[in-house]
Amino acid sequence: MMVPHVGTREWILSLNLTITDSNWEAWYVNDQEAGYKTTYARDDYSLLFATVKGAGHTAPEFKPEECFEMVKRWFVHAPI
Repeated sequence: MMVPHVGTREWILSLNLTITDSNWEAWYVNDQEAGYKTTYARDDYSLLFATVKGAGHTAPEFKPEECFEMVKRWFVHAPI
């Protein structure tokens, strides 16, 4: 791991959300593992926490294709 995500996970846990359909499940770009995702929910609210594998601190600089694909999917409400 290049950048610790412990603080982000602690913040998410403080929201008292429940893990739903994915827990550190891989997501893919061009049939290659691009990162991992966990989906949380409570009532009518959902949150997807996604990582970009091997990206480092400035993910778009080192993994531009994966970052673009992740954002593109988010804009059109497609699964990551």
